Amino acid sequence: MYQIKRTPEDFIVKEISKLDTKENGQYAYFLLKKTNYSTVKALKVLSEKLNVPLKNIGFAGNKDRNAVTEQAISVFKGSRNIENLGLRNIELKYLGNGKEPISLGDLEGNEFTITVRNLDNNEVKKIKNLENKKINVPNLFGPQRFSNNNHLTGKSVIKKDFKKAVELILENEGDIELQIKEYLKNKKNDYAGALRLIPLKTRKLFVHAYQSFLFNKTASEYLKNSIKNKIIGNKDNKINDYNKIENIEIPIIGFNFDLNEIKNTKIKNIIKKILEEEKLNPRDFIISQMPELTSEGTSRNLFFELKDLKMVEINDDELNVRMKKIKINFTLPKSCYATTLLEFIFQ
Repeated sequence: MYQIKRTPEDFIVKEISKLDTKENGQYAYFLLKKTNYSTVKALKVLSEKLNVPLKNIGFAGNKDRNAVTEQAISVFKGSRNIENLGLRNIELKYLGNGKEPISLGDLEGNEFTITVRNLDNNEVKKIKNLENKKINVPNLFGPQRFSNNNHLTGKSVIKKDFKKAVELILENEGDIELQIKEYLKNKKNDYAGALRLIPLKTRKLFVHAYQSFLFNKTASEYLKNSIKNKIIGNKDNKINDYNKIENIEIPIIGFNFDLNEIKNTKIKNIIKKILEEEKLNPRDFIISQMPELTSEGTSRNLFFELKDLKMVEINDDELNVRMKKIKINFTLPKSCYATTLLEFIFQ
């Protein structure tokens, strides 16, 4: 079984930014390099170190925790003199200024340099065969989207079961969990108030994680039905089969989703079944108690295209006897997951 992220240096991510820097502007832009930090955790550390409200720090996307990552951030009324903070595993490099904050989605994509370990010769050959080829990869949200029960917490929020949402959050340990416990000591049963202690971006992430979960169920079922009876015993054929499937848009369910507007009968039937299984009405995504979390629907392509995978090097794997490790490099569009790609290749 292939292995990734055995060390942070095994998983390197560099954001491909579309930042337009100027000499002046009320937002200072920095390149944030972090090791073994989630983006949110790193920004919390910076917020405390700089004595800047967390809401004044902008970023384009969440990057992996068990990795070495680089991404642009904005700091409202920040100074270029805050580069040298002396923080372990967190570095800042001043990029310039601008008039706008960096917001979620303000990126072109990400460049990945990944060391994949514990491979036999056949698995190495499989990667070699994909070099510089165009392949359709299922555009599923990666497992990091659903870590710490995020999607289950999101489901509880849209079902207005705030008590259940808080219970799920408290299964983890951290500063915010301690704050919630203290809050509930004084205000028993005010679970909505307890949830509001969590930064808005994180609360939105819960809802988006549940929407991502529903998308993955829809897309996976559609793919399974589409390739049924087309694969003849050889797993390698799946890559070729997916290249023959049309890259349609799959709905991401929100409050404005209307099943009757879906023209693709297969997709329509799949979503109808999922809504029944989840006991879900799209209007559930209207959250009157927390209108800031109300979420509309959108859509996402069934596939993303991989076209620039390169083998950087092949070596013996020092962490696994008689096995190989390979270093690969590739770029992906924003909101596409390298972990999804690797799972697809080695399935």
